Order: sequence, then C-alpha cells, then structure tokens
Amino acid sequence: MGEERGPTAGRLIGLVVDDGSFTCWDDPAAHPAADPAYAASLARAAEATGLDEAVTTGLGLVDGRPVALIASEFGFLGGSIGVATAERITRAVERATAEGLPVLALPVSGGTRMQEGSAAFLCMVRVTAAVQAHQSAGLPYLTYLRNPTMGGVFASWGTLGHVVLAEPGARLGFLGPRVYEELRGVRLPPGVQRAETLAARGLVDAVVPPEDLRGTVRRVLAVLGARQPVRQPEPPPGRPAGSTRDAWDSVRRTRRTDRPGTRELLDAGADEAVLLGAPGGHEGALVRALAVFGGQPAVLVGQQRAPAGADRPFTAADLRAVRRTARLAQQLGLPLVTVVDTAGAELSVQAELDGIAVEIAHCLHTLTALRTPVLAVLLGQGSGGGALALLPADRVVAAEHAWLAPLPPEGASAIVHRDGGHAAELARTQGIGAYDLAAVGLVDEVVAELPDAADEPAPFGARVGQAVALALGALTAVPVEQRLAARAARNRRLGDRAAPQG
Repeated sequence: MGEERGPTAGRLIGLVVDDGSFTCWDDPAAHPAADPAYAASLARAAEATGLDEAVTTGLGLVDGRPVALIASEFGFLGGSIGVATAERITRAVERATAEGLPVLALPVSGGTRMQEGSAAFLCMVRVTAAVQAHQSAGLPYLTYLRNPTMGGVFASWGTLGHVVLAEPGARLGFLGPRVYEELRGVRLPPGVQRAETLAARGLVDAVVPPEDLRGTVRRVLAVLGARQPVRQPEPPPGRPAGSTRDAWDSVRRTRRTDRPGTRELLDAGADEAVLLGAPGGHEGALVRALAVFGGQPAVLVGQQRAPAGADRPFTAADLRAVRRTARLAQQLGLPLVTVVDTAGAELSVQAELDGIAVEIAHCLHTLTALRTPVLAVLLGQGSGGGALALLPADRVVAAEHAWLAPLPPEGASAIVHRDGGHAAELARTQGIGAYDLAAVGLVDEVVAELPDAADEPAPFGARVGQAVALALGALTAVPVEQRLAARAARNRRLGDRAAPQG
C-alpha cells in the first residue's frame, strides 16, 4: 500500500512489557494442506520474519501486572488470518480467561487469508466467541489497531475491545481501497479510513503513538484494577436541609464561560483518569473516561460545556456513545457515572433525521435497566431531553447552582407568555433548582459552591469528587437485586413533592 509501517510484533511487545518479561505461549503452527504456491508463500514468510504464523501470543508484565498479549505481524502474509492463526488467537484468549488475565490485542492485518477461503473467513466467529466469553467473565480486553487493520479482523476481534486504541495515521476499515475501487468503480475518499477520523466519530477511543502505548495500557489497567477503596474522604460540605437558591441567579451562574465542566471535574476530583476520545482531547459535546474517585473505579460519561461563542450541540451520535459507555461499564462490572451539563440537545433537521428523540428514549431505557450502579452528577445546566437522558440513576449528586428544566427559561417563557421576557419569573416558579429537585426525589445530595464554582474551580471539583467517591462506595456495597429494587421504587415516585429519599 506504500504506507509507512509501525513496529514489528516483536518490537511492539518490547515497547509494552517490562524488560525480559515476555513468555511465548505458541505451539508450532499446524497449517492445512496447501497447494504448492501457498506452501511456498508460507515458507518465504517464515524465512523473512522468523515466525511460523502471522500472530504471536504470550504473557508479559506491564509494571509488574500480568497481561496476555496477541500481536500480529504484517510481514507474514500481510498479517492475514488463516485457520492456524485463528486457532492460536482463540487459544490465547481462552487461556487468558481461564487464568483470569487481561488481554491486550495488537492486530495489524489485511484481513482473512484468501488462500484458505471460507474456512478462514468463518474462523472470525471462533475468535469472537472466545472474546465474548472473556468479557463475560468480567476480564478486560483491550485492542490497539495498527496500520493497516482491515476486513474480518477489523470487523471482529480488532474492534471489540473495552477500550479501542489506534496507531496514528493507521488505515482502519472494512474494505481496502484497492478492493473498494475494483468493486465500486470509484476511489475511496481520502481520510475516511484513518484512525483520527474514526476517533472523531467515537469509533476509536484514543489515538496513541507506539512509544506511548505502555503508559496508556498501564493507566487503563490501574483504573480497572482499583477494586478496593484506598481512602475514605470526608463528606463534602453542604447546605442544611430546606435550603433554597434563587433559580434565575443559578441559571445565570451556570452560563458563565469560566465555570468548570466535566474535564475540570476529572482533573480536580479524580485520583486517576484515562480520557477516551479524539487525539488531543475530544472536542465534541461528550467526555468519556475510565476514572478512580477515592479509590473507587468507574466508567464516566459526561456532557462538556462549550467555550465562549462555540456551538456544541448534544447530538444523536453523542447519545449513542452514552449507551455504548453504559454497556462498557456493565461489561467491566464497574459503576457508571454520568455528568449532566448541557444547554440542550441539537435542534436541526439533521438531528430529526438522525433520530435524536429516539436516542433519548433509548438512553433512558438503557440507564434504567443497567445492572451496574449508576450515579448521576448534575454539574451545571440541565436543559431538555439531552439532560434527562443522562439522569436515570441510583443516586444523584448536584452542584448547588445546578438546574434541570424541560427547556431553558427563555424557551418556557416563549411557550407560556409568547415572549422571552418572563424567563426569570418562570425559573423561580418551575422548581428547577437543585434544592427543588431534591424535594421531588431526584437529587440526593447538594454540593456547596462557595459562593460560585467558577470562582473556586479546583476546590469545587475536589468536593464533587469526594461526593462521587462516597456515593460510589455506598452503591457498590448494596447487593445487586436490592439496589435494582430501590432504583425501581425511586423511579416510581420521581416528581412527587417531598418524595422520601432512599
């Protein structure tokens, strides 16, 4: 393809694991009977690479933590997957499952090995079944897509990672450009199959240079391995029961362009955080992360407020990413933390065609049915269905000036009074403030702003982080069926004045 290649399988393994810690698991490859031309190709590939197949598997240590590795070698017939290759991958995943090990898969491949036809093609089901069993056992499965990762590998075990990383500039896709042009009669538009393009669309979690892969894997495994609390923070200060705030004042405060958002909460309130998003930081309306709060690991998904003058609508694609993140939390057996801070979902013809209302409904359905603990943080603005979609939870923590309303107060005024001039009045009478929401059973704890989060971003973020840690600790201590019953009862009474808290 004339493209620059990254490290070989052996070199990449050396970059990731502790020095001298890798032990190969591979038995000699048993290739099916091959015609003379294919047999000669196998022999040449073995001589060129020093390997007997297009994949190497084994055990290595990453900062002393045992990890099973599956590394493809493009120099061996383009990293293609034949029956023997698939069997080697499957056995490695099965062994990792049996031994309770995380898996790091490092694919680089043109896809299925054409010389072996349908038999090799069907082996993608075999490998996928092994990955599914591994994930069902609650074990981490991470993938790092290299240049190129195509065809059946991309459409199966390559993209099934709990966290999907990719090499900068890697070509990633279903059909290679040469095949696409042959079958469609036109060239594939440039950039469509690049790692950065897929990351921007939420299909890849992070683009990571090979030399940084070890650090990223270490941090991800550190979060996933933080199963026990390492500290119990003191409860954050709050206002006495029955406190009130002027709701219109709160609305204006949450619209300050310097108010801290989801990323700032992670910076100030989390012990450890691994952002999952586009290179250089996700610039859309969504933040996804693996994070630890007070020793409590969690998967976080949050709305990120826009900078001054920026248009950052919350889209149908963002809502689909919320559901994907919720499924990730359940697969990993970790609590889900949602952070609500949005001026509203996208309002456009395209949003209607993309089914944004349908996606809101599916988010509500997914979060109410999730078996893992769900904690919502109402951090600032909470406008419309885009905010409601992230609020179904076992417990809700709210910043003192946070609010939730069907529409921004100006929009409500336009409906009720046919103008926007009564926004302040409606904000004060609709019961949209944090303490009002506590009275109707949504908010369980209000975190103080002293006097405004924008004036003390780091201390405020630390207080919210402490509240999150305590809530996660309490939720994870409750047996699953008991917690789900309490959630159902909570949802049943939402909206009742003076709703009892549980």
